[in-house]
Amino acid sequence: MAASELYTKYARVWIPDPDEVWKSAELTKDYKQGDGILHLQLEDGTNLQHKLDPSTKTLPHLRNPDILVGENDLTALSYLHEPAVLHNLKVRFIDSKLIYTYCGIVLVAINPYETLPIYGAEIINAYSGQNMGDMDPHIFAVAEEAYKQMARDERNQSIIVSGESGAGKTVSAKYAMRYFATVSGSASEANVEEKVLASNPIMEAIGNAKTTRNDNSSRFGKYIEIGFDKRYHITGANMRTYLLEKSRVVFQADEERNYHIFYQLCASSRLPEFKALKLGGANDFHYTKQGRNPVIDGVDDAREMSTTRSAFSLLGITELYQMGLFQVLAAILHLGNVDVKDRDADSSMILPNNSHLMVFCDLMGVAYQDMSHWLCHKKLKTATETYIKPLPRVQAVNARDALAKHIYAKLFTWIVEHINQALHSTVQQHSFIGVLDIYGFETFEINSFEQFCINYANEKLQQQFNMHVFKLEQEEYMKEQIPWTLIDFYDNQPCINLIEAKMGVLDLLDEECRMPKGSDDSWAQKLYNTHLKTCALFQKPRMSNKAFIIQHFADKVEYQCEGFLAKNKDTVNEEQIHVLKASKFDLLVELFQDEEKVTSPTGAGPPTGGRTRLSVKPDKGKSSQASKEHKKTVGLQFRNSLQLLMETLNATTPHYVRCIKPNDYKYAFTFDPKRAVQQLRACGVLETIRISAAGFPSRWTYQEFFSRYRVLMKQKDVQSDKKMTCKNVLEKLVQDPDKYQFGKTKIFFRAGQVAYLEKLRADKLRAACIRIQKTIRCWLARKKFLRVKRATITIQRHVRGYQARCLATFLRRTRAAVIIQKFQRMYVQRKRYQRMQAAALAVQCILRAYMARQQYKMLLRENKAIVIQKMVRGWLARQWYRRSLAAVVYLQCCVRRMCARRQLKKLKIEARSVEHYKKLNIGMENKIMQLQRRIDEQNKENRVMSERLSSAETAHATEGERMRRELTRLRGAEEEAKSSANRVVSLQEELERLRVELQSTQKEKKAIEDWAQTYQDEMEKMISELKEQNHLLKNEKNDLNRLIQEQGQQWTEKMQRALKDQTSQLECDLNEERSRYQNLLTEHLRLEEKYDDLKEEMTLTMNVPKPGHRRTDSAHSSNESEYTYNSELAESEELSRGMEDVTKGTLDMALVLKLQKRVSELEQEKQGLQNELDRREEQFQRARARDDEEHKKARGAELEYESLKRQELESENKKLRHDLGEMRRALVGTAGAGSAAPGSPAYKVLLDQLNASTEELEVRKEEVLILRSQLVSQKEAMQHKVRGHTRSCKETMTDSLQYVEDVQNLTDAKEISQAYMGLKDTNRLLESQLQAQRRSHEAELEVLRGELQAVKEENHRQQQLLAQNLQLPPEARIEASLQHEITRLTNENLDLLEQVEKQDKTVRKLKKQLKVFAKKISDLEGGQMENVSPSQMVDEPIHPVNIPRREKDFQGMLEYKKEDELKLVKNLILELKPRGVAVNMIPGLPAYILFMCLRHADYLNDDQKVRALLTSVINSIKKILKKRGEDFETVSFWLANTCRFLHCLKQYSGDEQFMKYNSPKQNEHCLSNFDLAEYRQVLSDLAIQIYQQLIKCMENILQPMIVSGMLEHETIQGVSGVKPTGLRKRTSSIADEGTYTLDSILRQLSSFHATMCQHGTDPELIKQVVKQQFYIIGAVTLNNLLLRKDMCSWSKGMQIRYNVSQLEEWLRDKNLMVCGAKETLEPLIQAAQLLQVKKKTDEDAEAICSMCNALTTAQIVKVLNLYTPVNAFEERVSVTFIRTIQNRLRDRKESPQLLLDTKVIYPVTFPFSPSSLALETIQIPGSLNLGFLTRV
Repeated sequence: MAASELYTKYARVWIPDPDEVWKSAELTKDYKQGDGILHLQLEDGTNLQHKLDPSTKTLPHLRNPDILVGENDLTALSYLHEPAVLHNLKVRFIDSKLIYTYCGIVLVAINPYETLPIYGAEIINAYSGQNMGDMDPHIFAVAEEAYKQMARDERNQSIIVSGESGAGKTVSAKYAMRYFATVSGSASEANVEEKVLASNPIMEAIGNAKTTRNDNSSRFGKYIEIGFDKRYHITGANMRTYLLEKSRVVFQADEERNYHIFYQLCASSRLPEFKALKLGGANDFHYTKQGRNPVIDGVDDAREMSTTRSAFSLLGITELYQMGLFQVLAAILHLGNVDVKDRDADSSMILPNNSHLMVFCDLMGVAYQDMSHWLCHKKLKTATETYIKPLPRVQAVNARDALAKHIYAKLFTWIVEHINQALHSTVQQHSFIGVLDIYGFETFEINSFEQFCINYANEKLQQQFNMHVFKLEQEEYMKEQIPWTLIDFYDNQPCINLIEAKMGVLDLLDEECRMPKGSDDSWAQKLYNTHLKTCALFQKPRMSNKAFIIQHFADKVEYQCEGFLAKNKDTVNEEQIHVLKASKFDLLVELFQDEEKVTSPTGAGPPTGGRTRLSVKPDKGKSSQASKEHKKTVGLQFRNSLQLLMETLNATTPHYVRCIKPNDYKYAFTFDPKRAVQQLRACGVLETIRISAAGFPSRWTYQEFFSRYRVLMKQKDVQSDKKMTCKNVLEKLVQDPDKYQFGKTKIFFRAGQVAYLEKLRADKLRAACIRIQKTIRCWLARKKFLRVKRATITIQRHVRGYQARCLATFLRRTRAAVIIQKFQRMYVQRKRYQRMQAAALAVQCILRAYMARQQYKMLLRENKAIVIQKMVRGWLARQWYRRSLAAVVYLQCCVRRMCARRQLKKLKIEARSVEHYKKLNIGMENKIMQLQRRIDEQNKENRVMSERLSSAETAHATEGERMRRELTRLRGAEEEAKSSANRVVSLQEELERLRVELQSTQKEKKAIEDWAQTYQDEMEKMISELKEQNHLLKNEKNDLNRLIQEQGQQWTEKMQRALKDQTSQLECDLNEERSRYQNLLTEHLRLEEKYDDLKEEMTLTMNVPKPGHRRTDSAHSSNESEYTYNSELAESEELSRGMEDVTKGTLDMALVLKLQKRVSELEQEKQGLQNELDRREEQFQRARARDDEEHKKARGAELEYESLKRQELESENKKLRHDLGEMRRALVGTAGAGSAAPGSPAYKVLLDQLNASTEELEVRKEEVLILRSQLVSQKEAMQHKVRGHTRSCKETMTDSLQYVEDVQNLTDAKEISQAYMGLKDTNRLLESQLQAQRRSHEAELEVLRGELQAVKEENHRQQQLLAQNLQLPPEARIEASLQHEITRLTNENLDLLEQVEKQDKTVRKLKKQLKVFAKKISDLEGGQMENVSPSQMVDEPIHPVNIPRREKDFQGMLEYKKEDELKLVKNLILELKPRGVAVNMIPGLPAYILFMCLRHADYLNDDQKVRALLTSVINSIKKILKKRGEDFETVSFWLANTCRFLHCLKQYSGDEQFMKYNSPKQNEHCLSNFDLAEYRQVLSDLAIQIYQQLIKCMENILQPMIVSGMLEHETIQGVSGVKPTGLRKRTSSIADEGTYTLDSILRQLSSFHATMCQHGTDPELIKQVVKQQFYIIGAVTLNNLLLRKDMCSWSKGMQIRYNVSQLEEWLRDKNLMVCGAKETLEPLIQAAQLLQVKKKTDEDAEAICSMCNALTTAQIVKVLNLYTPVNAFEERVSVTFIRTIQNRLRDRKESPQLLLDTKVIYPVTFPFSPSSLALETIQIPGSLNLGFLTRV
């Protein structure tokens, strides 16, 4: 393809720029071959002429199409070069806030200098199990790839993290280790993963420091090997360290700090345990104040110290050792403050009693004199003698600093070794993943020995990286069978040879160190002489003789030779070491006891940190070896360590993470192109790009190519074979065959070819768009013409219509005027007539009224006369009646007195008899006294009445006297009136005089009236003003009232909303409590499983079996089949006792104690939650008890019925006893052999009695029914009876009082005796009547009160219903009335059913009594048969009697023997196959069978049998679920049966709340002896565990389908265009065999639903399961959408919405729309809508904010950042728009969590679902092998 085809007008290119490195420009003129100038226009509109290099004529780099910008993989770019890479990283980092980007096999990580929510557990779960190219770039994707390759290829892996200081290497390595710890877990259950993570804060504290570039810079390299076992669980870890920067201990540059641990110690110096260290602030010590900035913003050193100490404790370093470590560190600080003074020019001294040196010696346990002496002197040894030489002050200070560095290096090594010991595991390591966190390429203004070693290590790593990239490219080409052409790439072996080869830089440095008088200058001269002319990579600075330049792969670096020899030797005064070895401080001795050893901390290589080995003892046998090891320099040790590291890396599969520092100022999301390019060149990313660009960087599968470029093909070019189709099309589109290659599965393109194909595709689509626009515009023009034509016709029609309407209006008005005149004239005449009529009516009315008044007066007079006559006649009649009544009463008294006297005479005659007198006198004295006392009381009452009568007579006389005085007064007044008549004349004269005065007064009055009128006018004016003011006040009052009403309404609404919110909050709290309780159950189950696993491991690892308790395989299998909880518990106890002595070394007792503590905590928390539930249930029960108490008040009639029934049973019992006595007498009266034979009299009597009993029973049944109906009818008549009894009681009392009055008049003894007898009978009668009436009255009163309360409640309820119905529309009102009527009828039916049930109970009790009597009769018969001799029985022939039998009535119970319990559990649970039971039998059959067996145990009142059966059932269900917990059918089957068993326990518990749903027959089957409420709770917990297991099982099945079916598969073909990503997945990634579609998900959901329905799962439970399924689908889909940039496009949003609609259609088809499943998909629906809506203006932002209420702000911003156009016609979302969204959503209060938690399980509830199935009708199939069960 010629350049003229690419460099055309409007083509965009990259040109160099000194500030931005590369700047984008656009061609304004086509380029022609041979042109030396390009005409460009910059993005800011500036025109520019770019001159080409005349020698090379190299054209500038072309810019990729916008559609390719922001790709996840840099190798997917069509044009692979430096500006494309830089721009892609910048767009992803700045615009999309994405810090990770792939570059082939390299992950480029840019430090955001901001905490991002992308490292949580939900992100780890999202990346777990995913292929590397499937998700957006992430450190977790690299870690997952390494973990997957280790598991699949059985090969060790390495993750190499490199970069500059401050680029984020340590954090990246930390997150990689966190991923392994989270995903793999621990194999030994010793929390190894926690220990691995806990090593990070320790190593950061002792190995990290603040630099000018990074606040937490690692000043050493480390390689951590994380070991895994055969199941790929973490077993342990091992750490190697490289080149600790010891010089930082004694020196820090400005704005830098020493190692963090020193500042943490100083910040914690006030703690009590640190008082002995005598520390102060960081500014008090020389070693911590040199940087002059000891504080890091946002870091609390005291808190970090607490974290470090916790990590030490977790790794097993005791408090004693920790204090020892801190003691050594404090001693180092004090050593730095030791002041060395000049004694003279060649010697120095330390003043006596130097405080800091004294503290140092005290802390280190050494002698002050020795240490002060050897700090200022050194010992020199020659062949013949040894002498001591004083040191100058400078050398003494250097020796002091060297000692501090050496102590710290020893301490660092000791800590690393102990960390490795803590991370070491006894479990054999099968494989490992190494994480290398090592310094990147460094270049400063002054570069010394440390930078030289760092860059040397990076040269080695870069060489390994280049070889690995080259190898992968070669493997890819060979795999696809593409001709291999050698790719030239940069090889840095010459630079490595310059450093490490013989006579190289390091070799010459070591040689100079061995020289007695070697120096940095002489070493520099040797370098110049050796390499300056022979090696092109070595140069000498122009202006310096003490420096050299090496051309590294990244850049040229100038090294200063000063200090190289000293740092390479790393010498320490041996006498100072001897002083420290003689210390009394044990830890210090331990630090220096391995001076003779040369092994590394891992035991696998040379020592780390570049330490100098010194001999400890002058042992002659080891002197040569010690001297040899002492000669090892730091450079040699580092080279050996690096060689070991490279061997390890070469033996593993490497994965690369390159960390980039975006700017030097630590600004969040700020990108400096210069610094970024410098690091990209240094870290090898651009080299990877160059290697890729040299071959075929763009790689497409045939299907992807066909889908993308189908628009460039003609119909005839499309064949069935996609591969041949792509070949034919490419041959036509690209003429040069070298620009592409066809592999087995992919098409390989040269750089730029994809851009060319995209250009062709865009041109083709643009031409198609123009054609479509032309056609549409023609169609629109024609539509417009037709609209104008129709509008013209319409206007004409309307105008003509208007004219016609005007004419019609004129005609109507004319006619209307005539009609108006007619009616007006008629109106005038009618009004005249009406006035005349009204006048006539008024005259008639007045006349008739006058006549009526006259007649009324006459009638009134007659009526008054009649009333007077009536009153007089009535008074006369009453006088006559009173006289007659008095005469009659007197006559009665005389007659009674005469009768009483006669009776008294008779009594006196009888009393003369002595015997009779004695009888009468028995107790007569007391009775007479009582009677006399009563007579006295009556006399008193008579006297009181007589006094009242006399007082009344006195009052009457007084009133008469008063009336007479009043009459006299009236007569006097009459006389005065007569005398006053004479005064009338004088009064008339006075009247005349007064008239004159009146006239004068009237005149005055007129004047006053005039004044009053004026005053009145003024007052009226004032009143009008006051009225106006009053009106205004009223208006204001109305406004205030209205405002108050509005405020009241608002307050009411606010209170309602608050109440609603509080209710919803309480519901949420309840759900949270329920969820928390269920999570605790899950945790409890997990701990139980872990305990079982530990028990199995203990069983397997037990070497010495306990005598007498070891089982053979057969015994073990039999016991396993006969599984019970008690046996397992006993075995576990025995096993634990047996294992306690055998496996002490292998079992981590700390772990066991931790698990026990965790179990106890969970139990306590569970108990707390259970108490909370009990409390809430108790509140509910109390509320329900109040209702029950009110209901019990209405059971008076039932109590009466029970008393009648008891009396009836007593009478029946007496009758039966009488019959039994007759039968016994008949049997006793007849003797002989045939007395009991059939046909004998006794036998006949027996049969007659039985028949009579049966008939009596039937009669009693009928009587019970009759009594039942009569009791109901008697309730209504009871009120009338009460009133009647009350009246009769009053009459009786009146008679008794009259009787007493008569007795008072008796004087004769006989009369008194007769009166007493009569009174006694009367008293008895009255007492009996009063007691009976009191009882009946109280009973009726209670009944009436209950009925009144019920009526009140019913009335209140009816009023509420009426008020509610009145507010409803007519249709709803009718419906509500019908519903109310149905409810009322239902309640009546329930009452009738309750009555029938009670009658059935009565019948059952009578039957039981009959059986008891029949049994007694049979016992009696048997006892008499025993008296018959055997000979009689043989001789007498037995005649068979045909007794009719009824069919056996089953009670719904199954009887089994206790020894068959294990067989029952085995056949019904452990070996039952759900498929056969679900297809061929009723749902829940095992649950019914188990409950029927439980009923029989309850019937026998056998508590042990009940407990054993329930325990065995629960444990067996747990066992089968543990064994087959991954089988959805099994879990669903036992969930349905467990719930059914739980419902059966509730339904037949006997509780009223559950029994009301039962039939009478079912209520007979209720449990009668045991309350199994506790077991119901246990079964409920078991059901929750099974439900959670079911959800996990479903999730495992659905998880692989969701992403493929919901996101990746194109349900609507042709809508989602394949974007030209060209993403090259890792060749080691696992390719999915088959792809899932949405139909696969729907089929699986249908399968789940059908299985649960087939198993008889409750519908409400199915709804909860479906809701959980849809939540998993929505959450997984949304999480993947948020982590995949390629899925965030407009077309993918349409696909998602279509898929969601299909899921909703599935819900409608299954009638599950109300289960809440649709609401769980709302976040996914809103995310899909967000992908499709406009995203430009502020109105669009407002619409998005209101629409996406189910998405968090982080999710909305993430989707907008990830939004990627698939075609060139779409536009990206601008950064301004995203910021607008963020500003609008700033006030939202929500969780910052990005992803949804897919592990969330909604709390499950099990609503009570009674069964209508009768237990007695259940048949047990023979296929269940339950023949040992017997129906009862």
